[in-house]
Amino acid sequence: MPRDAASLVLLRSGAAGPEVLMGRRPRTARFMPDVYVFPGGAVEAGDFELCTSQPLADHVIARLSRKAEPALAHALAWAALRETWEETGLVFGKPGTASGLAGCDALDAFAAMGLTPNLGGLDYLMRAVTPRYVPMRFNTRFFIANGAEVAGSIKQLTELEDIGWRAVSDALRLKIANVTEIVLEQAIHYWQSKPTPDPDRPTMMFTQHDPGEVIIREE
Repeated sequence: MPRDAASLVLLRSGAAGPEVLMGRRPRTARFMPDVYVFPGGAVEAGDFELCTSQPLADHVIARLSRKAEPALAHALAWAALRETWEETGLVFGKPGTASGLAGCDALDAFAAMGLTPNLGGLDYLMRAVTPRYVPMRFNTRFFIANGAEVAGSIKQLTELEDIGWRAVSDALRLKIANVTEIVLEQAIHYWQSKPTPDPDRPTMMFTQHDPGEVIIREE
């Protein structure tokens, strides 16, 4: 059974067009080694405990809830922000309050900056499920947010290498998985179209049954 996971696509304006935050997974990584990815990772039990004064927008909950319970929807959103801080040192937050996660290093980092996790600033971009033939499988929801609103500075940590902001046109030429390319294309479409909040907006789902096969459907 694929493990629930979340990833955050951060886009911001740059001199050569939109820029995206990505880093390279180490060659020793068990999952997707030596390729460039967005920050993200698996949902943990503590992710369900977060209470924040900047909760997910109702239209985002509605779209996530097509394939996830509302409690999981909130946990996924926080997992995306938590993993982003753990892997890059960057915080996506707003002034406010949070509770429910005593001893959580990520939440402490938000509080140290006078911020709370800004779940309300996230939109739900798409979903991808690791193919059945891959030993480690994840059911990943990709969130998107304005990279100009992050706080802190990039830290080169152990889970990602060569972290940085790259023009999307350059990012597409990096060593990336096919799912990452699809997510990037969806992110650019989102950036250009600026969709209005809509609980009925279709969401793309991507998977594969066999190597080289691409399965895309709307949910």
